Amino acid sequence: TAAGFVEASRAMKSPFEASISQLCSEKGVPREVVMEAIEAALISAYRRNFNAAGQNVVAEIDPATGMYHILALKEVVPDGEEETPSRLPLSKARAIKPDAQVGETLRVDVTPANFGRIAAQTAKQVVLQKLRDAERKLVYDEYVEREGEIVFGIVQRIENRNVIVELGRAEAIMPPAEQVPTERYVPGQRLRVYLVEVQDTPRGPQLIVSRSHRLMLRRLFEQEVPEVYNGTVEIKAIAREAGSRSKVAVAARQEGIDPVGACVGVRGVRIQNIVNELNGEKVDIVPWSPDPATFVANALSPAQALRVELREADRTALVVVPDRQLSLA
Repeated sequence: TAAGFVEASRAMKSPFEASISQLCSEKGVPREVVMEAIEAALISAYRRNFNAAGQNVVAEIDPATGMYHILALKEVVPDGEEETPSRLPLSKARAIKPDAQVGETLRVDVTPANFGRIAAQTAKQVVLQKLRDAERKLVYDEYVEREGEIVFGIVQRIENRNVIVELGRAEAIMPPAEQVPTERYVPGQRLRVYLVEVQDTPRGPQLIVSRSHRLMLRRLFEQEVPEVYNGTVEIKAIAREAGSRSKVAVAARQEGIDPVGACVGVRGVRIQNIVNELNGEKVDIVPWSPDPATFVANALSPAQALRVELREADRTALVVVPDRQLSLA
């Protein structure tokens, strides 16, 4: 029916609206950001191509049709005072707005007649730059909240021994110091990495990720061991030689819980998942103790310590073990 056709026509987007929606979708930025970028571009084009010295101008765009106006903000002053690009005598102000009052700020349309073609030529770079800045800020805001977490990524390429890892909307760098010496990285490989740091640089956010960081081990335990995640088992200390061996000291914060057993899991399934993720790195779980001598002895397991002598002056310990376990210790 005719009424239905009218409703359908109203529902259809104008070419301008469709273009804005497409830009938002491609760049992944909110509509308001795109509109602000276009308004800033119009103002920049006006200032660059027309004598706008001393003028305070704003751009106004109809979001439905794309029609725009450049408006100069002018303060209404009493007749007799000097007229400037930002000041308008009362008599001239009332020719624009009959009920204008002194002290009021008028928005005067100063859109040049041939402004559309000039604006299109000069505003493109401004819009693109604003959108790039908005994209960078969105990426920074998204990842800065995930610092200290494990994230999934795909190896993109190797540059000067740095591994470039794609993390969805951003690329991260894994420097040689953050790589595991025994691991080999190839393009297309899927990895779990620890997000060490997010830096806001002039060239955009820079993400540093790691596979060798000792806190990656903490996050893996939180993912695999519910008792660690909910806090009933606490990880007190971690020592890690990435790719070779790690030691994790744990303590129970609730009566009746075996902290080592909780981390190992039934038939070792929990610790095996962590070892698999670390490509066979040996992970020892030892009970933490508030007594330093006991803790040192536990940390040397599976070697059995016969005696531990603490040397407080230089913060070291002398540990005596059976001869046959010397190499193990």
